[in-house]
This record gives sequence, C-alpha cells and structure tokens, in this order.
Amino acid sequence: MPAITISREIGSQGDSIAEQAAQRLGYQVVDKNIIEKVFIQYGMIDFIEVYEESGFWARFNPQRAEMITMLNQIIAAMAHHGQVILLGRGGFALLKDYVDVLNVRIQAPFNLRAQRLFENQGFASVAQAEEFVHESDALRRDFVNSLYAERWDSVSAFDLVIDTGKISTDLAVDWLEESIKRISLVRPRRMPTTQSIRVDPVLADSIATVLGKQAV
Repeated sequence: MPAITISREIGSQGDSIAEQAAQRLGYQVVDKNIIEKVFIQYGMIDFIEVYEESGFWARFNPQRAEMITMLNQIIAAMAHHGQVILLGRGGFALLKDYVDVLNVRIQAPFNLRAQRLFENQGFASVAQAEEFVHESDALRRDFVNSLYAERWDSVSAFDLVIDTGKISTDLAVDWLEESIKRISLVRPRRMPTTQSIRVDPVLADSIATVLGKQAV
C-alpha cells in the first residue's frame, strides 16, 4: 500500500494535517516517538535525546553512523509495511525514487508560524516564539542536509507542496487523499515500489508489533 512522507516547518500545521489525513485514509502516523519505540527494541534507548541534540547530525562519530543506518532501515521498512504517514526524519529524501510514496512538504510564512506558536503553545512573547522557530528550522535543516543529497527546503524534492498561509487544513487533507488515491492507481514503468525494499524479518516483526500496539 502507498506511503506518505510529510516534511513540515514548525507552526505550519503539518502535524494536524498528518493526523487528519491518517484518520481519513486509515493510515498510521509514524513520528519520532514511534521510531524511538523500534530503536528501544534494539537497545538504542536514547534516540530522541540524541536526535534533538544540537549539531549531532553535522559531525561524524560511530554512534551517529550506527544511528543513521538504523534510522534509514526503519524508515524504509515502515514504507514497505505501507499505510503509514512518515513525519519528518528525512523520509522524502530516502524514499524519493519509489513510485508508491507521496512526498509532501507543508510550509507557511515565518511570521505566521511564529504567531501560531505564540497563540497556541504558551510562549511569553512573539519574539520568543520567533527564536524557537529559527532554532527548529535550523535543527531540521541540519539533520536533512547533513545526511542526504536532497535539501530540506528544496521544493523540487516533493510531489506536493502546501502553504497553509493560503490553504486550509481541510483542503490540504483533501489534496492528500486525492493524491494517494491516484498513486494507488498509476504505476509508471521502470520505477520501483516499496514492496521491492528488502526488510530484515526481525525488523519487520518489530515494526508490526509497534504499529499494532499503537493502533489499539
């Protein structure tokens, strides 16, 4: 079954769009918390702490290399599992060549994103929210740009780019639903599908277990 990747700017309402689309399509949202649960089954208990560490992804060390390899394996296996919406983690860059993956970017003007955070997440001032947006953008850019050939903010890397400064979340969900239906019907030749991804059986079982518990 097709998969969706969503790369989103903080304050762009990307998480809300992902959740609504998942409910509409009968998909599961895979975020860093779900991925952490798979990491934990392999004894890597500090994924989120390391993931959010400033500068970690831009420098080389054995822990980084091991974590990158495992992260890419998990993302690919999640796509192979199907019926998932992969939030962030560079999924669009890793899965860009698969015909049954819809790569989506959700964005919005900087000032609007900061204002949304100020109004909805308890920041003391708009300036404080703006600083947080800057830091979040830098962290996401650092992660993707240091690991993949595709750039985090390159619109050419995506099948669908949505600006929620102009497009409502309801319309965005409609677009995702219609797009994934079309992908389900169209199969261009000479392009691989996620079913061609070779997945370690132990990892496949781990993902099935994690997603199964999440669905309960």
